[in-house]
Amino acid sequence: MIEHSVILEYQRCRGCTTCIKNCPTEAIRVRNGKATILSERCIDCGKCIQVCPHKAIKSVGDTLDRIGEFKYCVALPDPSLYGQFQHLDDINIVLTALLEIGFDHVFETARAGDILADYMRQCIAAGSLKVKPQISSACPAILRLIRLRFPKLIPNVAQIPSPLELAAVMARQEAVEETGLKPEDIGIFAIVPCSCEVTAAQAAGASQQSIDVCLAARDVYLKLLEPMKNCKEVKQLSSAGVMGMGWAFVGGESASRLNESYVAVDGIENCIRMLEEIEDGRLPEADFIELNACVQGCVGGCFNVENPYGARMRIKKLMRGMPASRNHYDETQLSRDVLQGRELQYIPALLLDEDRFAAMEKLMKINKLERTLPGLDCGSCGAPSCHALAEDVILGRASEEDCIFKVRERTRDMAGGGDADEYLPAPFRHQLKRAPDDSPQSDVEHKGGTDQ
Repeated sequence: MIEHSVILEYQRCRGCTTCIKNCPTEAIRVRNGKATILSERCIDCGKCIQVCPHKAIKSVGDTLDRIGEFKYCVALPDPSLYGQFQHLDDINIVLTALLEIGFDHVFETARAGDILADYMRQCIAAGSLKVKPQISSACPAILRLIRLRFPKLIPNVAQIPSPLELAAVMARQEAVEETGLKPEDIGIFAIVPCSCEVTAAQAAGASQQSIDVCLAARDVYLKLLEPMKNCKEVKQLSSAGVMGMGWAFVGGESASRLNESYVAVDGIENCIRMLEEIEDGRLPEADFIELNACVQGCVGGCFNVENPYGARMRIKKLMRGMPASRNHYDETQLSRDVLQGRELQYIPALLLDEDRFAAMEKLMKINKLERTLPGLDCGSCGAPSCHALAEDVILGRASEEDCIFKVRERTRDMAGGGDADEYLPAPFRHQLKRAPDDSPQSDVEHKGGTDQ
């Protein structure tokens, strides 16, 4: 099972249920006053990190101290990093500062974006893309979501690596050629904007050794401020064009394919709705679907420090005057095997039982129990919905008594049929008790005042 980067700090958690109401895959529960994550359902989208008011949920990455573990270190900055700096007018300032903080070389992820865009344009021109609509494979959170909830759409996913994965492979190859070092002596440091990139790197690194270290953009941002301010000699290191830079925000990847009808969607909830429509066959005219779990794309990742809309504005400003592309796909220099992404596999995390008849029996029990619940999806039971609570009860993860309305019924029975509203939080009481001195006139004044 994939090791997740999103974790909970139990001492900070207050069981407020904010996370369970915002998790797009219902992967979080609150039990005994603390949140817990159902790892098999988590897609590492980072939504819970952004909404938690107590900062109890975070993503575990690596630290810059790991530079000392390798003989040669290469930084892979995501293009969204450039949008985090106000008044930046030259990308080379950021790239030079990366060398100042300890890296030996910089390989822009946007450079790999250039190459992937050119490769896909060649495939489109050759007519080799048979399945439509094709779904982008750039966002790891979306890929896991499809594997989890939309397995029928797996054949629609583009079979190419993400720019980060390709950049890691190319950076290591170039570093080996330039230095003569062994591949294991070279450290590939990805500077990523979100938690799902960390998890994806851990999963891929175990088999391919493509990325060694994942650094959160916000951590690197703080390290870069001083070197950027005191930079005296700016080195000309930028090697990407508009096509690659555009992958930083929603619509950029789609635009780089040129002349295709496409739909670009951002925000995990919107992506889920779009996938549901594609699954139902209600979007046949689109050739390409770009899905970004974060608002505005990678610039909206939970590891960034700036507003995603402002970051997008800055990146588009930096793109002015850039060539359309500085890198093109050349089969003699880069094998097609490198551009063949991993085949996605279905994740059976939502199966109620491996046996079909047992699963149907459990589903019938879940539906029957759900009909006895109030249907308010209030979250007071620690589950995001009444259906989720019913599922948890049947699967042995919760009790019917976790529902406060069930508690009211039991309390009323114990009290001999009396009113049990006093045992419920105020929003769920059937009637409000009025103070002795209240009157209808005072209610009128409270609601609308007088007609003076």
